[in-house]
Amino acid sequence: MSDKSVRDGGATRPTDDAASGAPATKGARAAKGGRGAQLEHTGLRPGWTTGACATAATTAAYTALLTGDFPDPVTITLPRGQTPAFALATEELTGAYAMAGVVKDAGDDPDVTHGALVRATVRRLPPGSGVVFRAGPGVGTVTRPGLPLPVGEPAVNPVPRQMMRDHVAAVAALHGGSADVEVTIAVDHGEEIARSTWNPRLGILGGLSVLGTTGIVVPYSCSAWIDSIRRGVDVARAAGRTHVAGCTGSTSEKTVVAEHQLPEDALLDMGDFAGAVLKYIRRHPVDRLTICGGFAKLSKLAAGHLDLHSARSQVDKGFLAALARRGGADEALAAAVADANTGLAALQLCQGAGIALGDLVAVAARDEALAVLRGAPVAVDVICIDRAGTVVGRSTVA
Repeated sequence: MSDKSVRDGGATRPTDDAASGAPATKGARAAKGGRGAQLEHTGLRPGWTTGACATAATTAAYTALLTGDFPDPVTITLPRGQTPAFALATEELTGAYAMAGVVKDAGDDPDVTHGALVRATVRRLPPGSGVVFRAGPGVGTVTRPGLPLPVGEPAVNPVPRQMMRDHVAAVAALHGGSADVEVTIAVDHGEEIARSTWNPRLGILGGLSVLGTTGIVVPYSCSAWIDSIRRGVDVARAAGRTHVAGCTGSTSEKTVVAEHQLPEDALLDMGDFAGAVLKYIRRHPVDRLTICGGFAKLSKLAAGHLDLHSARSQVDKGFLAALARRGGADEALAAAVADANTGLAALQLCQGAGIALGDLVAVAARDEALAVLRGAPVAVDVICIDRAGTVVGRSTVA
């Protein structure tokens, strides 16, 4: 390849289920129940997160910087071990840097970033620098506290950062380089796309966030996913499970398994549909339901929302302030909670003051769940976690 080369082309998505992270065949999964069987039951095609796309682009760019050639397709390893391959949509190599781009495929999810071109530009840094992240055009910068990144940092979330660090290290080890590089992530038209997200309200300015904890976008059609929740409850009951868990995502699922050692077919991928779980279990009871999810999402349930999607319900900081007062917060702290940028920021304020806001939210969410169950013979407890999976609040069983 010449000292400076540029190529633009299309992107394709692998079709091999094992490589792509798509569900296995119906015969293999339907009988098991749980998260995987729910996804398979919807018939919806999963896709890739912006974090996975950024990791693939970074891997290809750094490989080219060290070897002179872009791997195309480029294969990465996701946090759960899947190894998808991504076609490159654009590439550029000079003596100073390498850039590669991947078109995001969100599968059947109505993701506003579907079809966006995610670019990674990699430059060498002096020894000991480590991996330094920069926000290129279309990627936002954090300007307010309460997010999982410090103010001033590019809006590239912790898990995608770790994925990129791991892949940079692997490429360096394979080709004799060092893991000291600058990685600039950009998204074509990202600033325009971000206007359709909550980023501006959260103080993420200039573009999109690079997100994803598993690398895979789980698609949500409301009717299909609610139907899959019902199927999950039916499978659990048929297997004789007396304790099931409704989880908002993969991190909360891991927390529940660690806490209660529940088998796969007792795990319900609730997502944002808390009401669907509660209403179906009201008609088809089990002895015990554990609800586990992120603090902010479960604060919405605590406030009476049964659909936890960000487009249909928001964290009510006034409600959190009222809970904080109930837990002993003075008016100055309550006012700070009401004015907090995010639910996480409100939680951190209370933690610093010794107010157990996480427990208060868990209890309120449990009581709301019991109200929806309308006296059905189901005991309920709630676990609130942070983004890292640390338990930040819990209720007793009632």
